[in-house]
Amino acid sequence: MKVLGISFGTKNGTNDSLCIEALMGAQEAGAEIEFIQMSKLNIQHCTGCCTCSKTLLSGKGNMCILKDDFEWLLDKMLDADGIIICDPIFEEGASGLFHTITDRFGPRMDRGNNIIGQKIAAATGGKMSDPRIIQDRVISYMGIGGSDWGTRVQCEHAMQALTPMWKVIDNKWFPWAKSVIMDDTRLAEVHQVGVNIAAAAKDVNAAEYQGEAGFCPHCHNKLFYLDAAHNQATCAQCGIVGKIVFENGKMTFKFAEEELQKAHDTLPGKFIHGNDIKNRIEGEFAKVAKTPEFKARKKQYKDFIKAVNPKKKVTA
Repeated sequence: MKVLGISFGTKNGTNDSLCIEALMGAQEAGAEIEFIQMSKLNIQHCTGCCTCSKTLLSGKGNMCILKDDFEWLLDKMLDADGIIICDPIFEEGASGLFHTITDRFGPRMDRGNNIIGQKIAAATGGKMSDPRIIQDRVISYMGIGGSDWGTRVQCEHAMQALTPMWKVIDNKWFPWAKSVIMDDTRLAEVHQVGVNIAAAAKDVNAAEYQGEAGFCPHCHNKLFYLDAAHNQATCAQCGIVGKIVFENGKMTFKFAEEELQKAHDTLPGKFIHGNDIKNRIEGEFAKVAKTPEFKARKKQYKDFIKAVNPKKKVTA
């Protein structure tokens, strides 16, 4: 049983320390551990070229055209039974590097897409993607803040687990944490994150979320999109649509039972989303892109920018 710790902070900084503290807890609970410091890796931004999804959904395997350290990192993550991520809070949310990793996961690591891709590959004699991608896995997140600005971080962290449908065990946010290693109470809480992930990794099927209950009873998220015009609320994490109501002096999130089948972290919800993209977005776009009107408008934009931004020789 292997637990991988990944720190997105500065080398030897607070994030490294807390990630290692959690790994110490995992090791005490019987896990084999490994630590990765992300600043050492070369991870490029996703360009949104869609090559990964087109290749996957045509039964040609799972690949990215970018050549950097992401494949090495992904192999390490897929080889682990449990993962601990420690990430510094940037502008109330996850760090830019963490967002890049989430973007690189994208449709390529989506469990629904990979299940569809495997079926297409089997039917056409194509290339199967790595079977580890659709295996259950457990993961925990710790957001480390220098102040108390961090209201987006837990949702943004959990979005990374949503794509491959990994089970979130702990999703914590530590404000005012610059000197947190001197706080024995909070340090013990960090240590317990490691103990919890090791216990969950021993039996992934029976693993359950160990953090505080969030406002969404399905995914434990606290961040919502409020639509006053339609008197409805959408969970910013799992996408369930419902209403915020007050009952007996308590605020709760209510939704219809069928909304669970549309949730973004369920296979039915992923298949609905996949079909929407195939039929309503990519399918319609493929038709429109072939029309003379579309080509003329694209040419208009290209010609405009060439005129206002002509190539100039850059001198040192």
